[in-house]
Amino acid sequence: MLRSMNEMKGYTIAATDGEIGSVLTFYFDDEHWTVRYLVVDTGGWLGGRRVLISPIAIGRAEWLRHELAVNLTKDQIEGSPAIDLDKPVSRQHEVEYYNYYSWPYYWDGMYGWAGWTYPGALATAAPTDRTAVAEQERGDLHLRSSDEVIGYHIQATDEEIGHVEDFLVDDETWQIRYMVVDTSNWWFGKKVLIAPTWIAGVSWAEQKVSVDLLKEAVKDSPQWDPSVPVTQAYEQRLYDHYGRPTYWR
Repeated sequence: MLRSMNEMKGYTIAATDGEIGSVLTFYFDDEHWTVRYLVVDTGGWLGGRRVLISPIAIGRAEWLRHELAVNLTKDQIEGSPAIDLDKPVSRQHEVEYYNYYSWPYYWDGMYGWAGWTYPGALATAAPTDRTAVAEQERGDLHLRSSDEVIGYHIQATDEEIGHVEDFLVDDETWQIRYMVVDTSNWWFGKKVLIAPTWIAGVSWAEQKVSVDLLKEAVKDSPQWDPSVPVTQAYEQRLYDHYGRPTYWR
């Protein structure tokens, strides 16, 4: 099922032996458009320290209670590598983080999560060969804060059409399926969904996302209603409208 990233902010994170804090924001990579970390504010527990929680650790989601349970103890989380979130998350930090939990590196392999489609598979998989660490540390970094990208302008092939208001995330793969685009400055508040696969490029300096779509095509696309779950029938209409192949094929 698809979940609103904005709605997941504030969700409680529960370790195996107690609550640790609440979701503050997310980091996703701009190659696979997949959430790699939840940034958790630990509040009074660790003196306001913020920690990263990978979807790999999520064992159970209580969506009605707004709670995500992770298969980690509070001691494990407390001992995890510290991070300065005022700076970009480096590959070196990711290597240190994954080594700490003895997980395979998600960037190894051809799928979104190393050799797997779902992050939970990495929790029990054999860790990456640590002799390759030096090579991994030289890898390019593509992590972006969701708070940074929400608000970016959307540029169609012929005209600006709105701005990023939210992301819809697959709650099994943690892949971003759609950007929620607010077109209120153009079409009286209509909200539409645009898949990351339709992105032609991103100018991080200009805070602009360019999409391979015409303005009129976006204007005439099926409207998104945030009060109604996204069904596959709706997604099929959306992809048919743009004449694009669906991701489930």
